[in-house]
Amino acid sequence: MATTQIFMASTLYGTATLAAAIDADRFGPADRRLLLVSNNAATPETTVAVDEMPGFERLRDRFDDVRSWNEAISPFHPGGWAPRADDIPMWERYIRLLWDLGDDDIELAVESIQVNPALALAQIFTGAPVDVYADGLMSYGPTRNKIDPLVGTRVRRLLHLDLVPGLTPLLLTEFGVEPEIVPTEAFVKVLDRLAEADVADIPDIAEPALLLGQYLSALGILTAEEEEELHVRMVRGAAGLGHTRVVFKPHPTAPARWSRMLEKEAEAIGVELTVLDSPVLAEVLYQRMRPALVIGCFSTALLTASALYGLPVARTGTETLLERLAPYQNSNRVPVTIVDALIPDLADKGAVTGRQPGMPVGDLGELLVAVGFAMQPQIYPRLRGAAERYLSTHLTPHTWRYFKRRRLTALALPGALPSQLSFIPRNAAVRRVARRARSVQRTIKRTALG
Repeated sequence: MATTQIFMASTLYGTATLAAAIDADRFGPADRRLLLVSNNAATPETTVAVDEMPGFERLRDRFDDVRSWNEAISPFHPGGWAPRADDIPMWERYIRLLWDLGDDDIELAVESIQVNPALALAQIFTGAPVDVYADGLMSYGPTRNKIDPLVGTRVRRLLHLDLVPGLTPLLLTEFGVEPEIVPTEAFVKVLDRLAEADVADIPDIAEPALLLGQYLSALGILTAEEEEELHVRMVRGAAGLGHTRVVFKPHPTAPARWSRMLEKEAEAIGVELTVLDSPVLAEVLYQRMRPALVIGCFSTALLTASALYGLPVARTGTETLLERLAPYQNSNRVPVTIVDALIPDLADKGAVTGRQPGMPVGDLGELLVAVGFAMQPQIYPRLRGAAERYLSTHLTPHTWRYFKRRRLTALALPGALPSQLSFIPRNAAVRRVARRARSVQRTIKRTALG
């Protein structure tokens, strides 16, 4: 019987990861390879799909066919739709007919298996073996949701890029899934081909400071105004380090007003600012421009700049995000923690210019085990002992930023509130009194300063 491998991708970066894995023979032989493109943007109709992005044609030859998940399930949104249990046989017949799959054996390669659309696809092809690939830093953290064993036990391996050499992913280890590295050489070679693509919108600027936007307000972590200020701080920080040419790569869905605000700030401080309009990968810019510095918040592209291209990097805003992320289980917590621990703060000029190393990878691994357990104790109960050992010996004014006292209290972990005070966070009357007291203190300070 014939075998069809279905590769689901929602980003060009993820597609490049799959292409590198195929080039490195990380997938077995198949009679047909089908790339399934899913546009997960909030409004897919106004956002460029993966197979329409500049450079995609350089990846296209790894696959026999390209199909759209959005079209297959229209009018439903990929992020919010899953088949009802009773409808799964019907959906499988429909998909097999739509994509000319016949009676082929199916093998799946998906990202983010714990959520739709990957989970929906795995549910439709009930008996298909699943490979999960990770195109970012979340693979180093816990699985964000409890996965149905009917899906989790079919996962054969976790393919991931070696973005933090020496650090082992935690994702899907509750099912005994082994991580497997996609060779860095193969991935860089794929990126080299992407950089050769003819993208007319990329300006010819050598060694600028490159700023990476992420559109964090869409995640509800920052307000739009706060994120605008974050980008402005990036421009000021670059100027403070002596950079006079700055390129800003906005998130594809960022509002245009952000670029105008940045332009005003850049003009005021004497910086030549270029805002990119083309939705290209940051890694393509690394090769085209060879930035003198890459600045971001917690983008995975910061790690590819440092680990794959040896470029100097700096972060800003991570402390605020560590404080704001809610609930504690928010899956962005691990990427923010990694970037905060490894990459120098933009405000620390000595660390940025001296490219001072961050936390040792061994220490980071222990930290992430403790953070991972605190995030998902029901999925990883076996990590309690390691988390307790870390918290008993490593809680310092610096490492406290990675934890919440209330969370530690709820899990009875070291660093928790004393038992006689544990009622305070949940006592509404006490919280109101505390807020009033802080308000009075601020009023007194303002009066004194006046």
